[in-house]
Amino acid sequence: MKSEDGILSERKKQILKAIVDAHIENGEPVGSKYLTQGGRFSYSSATIRNEMAELESMGYLEQPHTSAGRVPSEAGYRFYVDTLVERYRMTAEEIEGLRAALQSKQAQLDGILDTAMRLAASMTNYTALAVRPRMSSMTVQKYELVHIDNRSMVLVMVTAGGAVRTQSIVSQQPVPEEAVKRLANLMNIRLTGITGEQMTLPLLMEIESAMGEYAFLAAPVVRCVCQTISAASGGEVKVDGVNRLLSYPEFYDIGKLREMLEALERKEDLLQLVSGEAAPMMLSGQQESGVQVYIGSENPVVTLDNSTLVFKPVQKDGKTVGALGVIGPKRMNYRRVISTIDGIADGISEAIEGDAPPESSDG
Repeated sequence: MKSEDGILSERKKQILKAIVDAHIENGEPVGSKYLTQGGRFSYSSATIRNEMAELESMGYLEQPHTSAGRVPSEAGYRFYVDTLVERYRMTAEEIEGLRAALQSKQAQLDGILDTAMRLAASMTNYTALAVRPRMSSMTVQKYELVHIDNRSMVLVMVTAGGAVRTQSIVSQQPVPEEAVKRLANLMNIRLTGITGEQMTLPLLMEIESAMGEYAFLAAPVVRCVCQTISAASGGEVKVDGVNRLLSYPEFYDIGKLREMLEALERKEDLLQLVSGEAAPMMLSGQQESGVQVYIGSENPVVTLDNSTLVFKPVQKDGKTVGALGVIGPKRMNYRRVISTIDGIADGISEAIEGDAPPESSDG
């Protein structure tokens, strides 16, 4: 029975937590006999069976077969995540590995997100993803053109958000270093602080005119700037460790796995979610730390309805510049995953702000 304030009784909480923990560990239905073994509970088998039956009638448990034990429902997982899951404490070795990995890539968000994604996949044994959200008004605050030889150069763009983008450019005609410097100066005067849509033909013609005999260099460089800004503004999703899903029976169905991979390839739903374009969902599972947990049918990505998506936005100067997350079965190790994603995402935010990753002792 529920207590007077509508919350599960302590006995039901203990039994539900034990069932979820056991199912996460072995993937099998859990029966009353398992719960009475090893001194887990002092209650009789009959009492535990009655409590399990009530938890099932309340929607927290499901019975896959008549004679089998119970497994958690989505509501059971949700209650577990919101109320019962304990904070996972990283070991000193894990904290040191996290710190070293993030420090090695502090300067560039793209690099640090890739490193963090691989780290998250390794630490959780689930599929990890790194998302760069769409940015509707990305602008460049500084340009540099590095002269390599008389036909090639490297364009360096520092965005208003602090990200660094580079592109190699090859000219069909010889270009002296003085011309490259002149174009870089013009770009810093005329092209900083404006979006790709504002880089119009009249503006390009103005730069070409100022370049004189080297006007031919302006068009390919400005085109490269526009393409880079458009690509960055369009968002990006990277995935690591897809093969890890195959170690869980939930993903043995090749058809469902193919649907999931196609959804990850399309990327649109994940970009909408992280970019704040998706319809908001009021989830009680959003942690105070900002970690968001979507279980089964809660997922905005329809083909992930047999999975759990856990992610946390990465912020710089109060703005979301990326996100890190993992995808796994609904019976994932929430305790470890939530804490791991929380710690890594916070480490990224601090690294790109110019600080060292945190020395958290309660990971």
